[in-house]
Amino acid sequence: MDASTWDLIQRNLWPMLEATITKTLPLTAISFVLGLVIALFVALARMSPMRLLSYPARFYISIIRGTPLLVQLFIIFYGLPQFGITFDPFPAAIIAFSLNVGGYAAEVVRASILSVAHGQWEASYAVGMTYAQSLRMIILPQAARIAVPPLSNTLISLVKDTSLASTILVTELLRTAQSAAAITFDYFTLYGVAALYYWVICLILGFGQTRLETRLARHVAR
Repeated sequence: MDASTWDLIQRNLWPMLEATITKTLPLTAISFVLGLVIALFVALARMSPMRLLSYPARFYISIIRGTPLLVQLFIIFYGLPQFGITFDPFPAAIIAFSLNVGGYAAEVVRASILSVAHGQWEASYAVGMTYAQSLRMIILPQAARIAVPPLSNTLISLVKDTSLASTILVTELLRTAQSAAAITFDYFTLYGVAALYYWVICLILGFGQTRLETRLARHVAR
């Protein structure tokens, strides 16, 4: 690596790190949390015997899983303004990513709830718990342990998917790298640094996933 390339990296390390801290990570965290909330409600609606709830939930999941995330971003940011609904780039990205996570995670949550033994429901009803109490105190804690690996994969995928926010003018990590590369024309170096940032984030999340799974396994073993 020659001196000019190393100087280029040094000059852009902080701007790219700043974009990661102020845009990429908050976008990931907020979208994931909101997506999980959406996923829980959609999963419960999907499991409901009431068609008025289950059919819209199935339709929502089908739309989200059957269309590209990039198209969803474009519809929210570029399409909705035609109907007078306008969002700034960052909120538009949060909405799109949250809805996307909700659609995919809903099936994970539903499968995790269904994997809990039916006897757990019966036992909770036997001691006088309502459906909501059984769900909150008995079923969801057990389902959460089962859902950790697939939801962790969803989170890691979301980190990488946030790079698509650059297409709607969010100045996250990839867009910062693109702006610097457009000036210097050293695309390989700057995109390589961006890739390194994404990789490090995913490594940290993967380590956290392993620790969480180990901790939950120990708790169950006790």
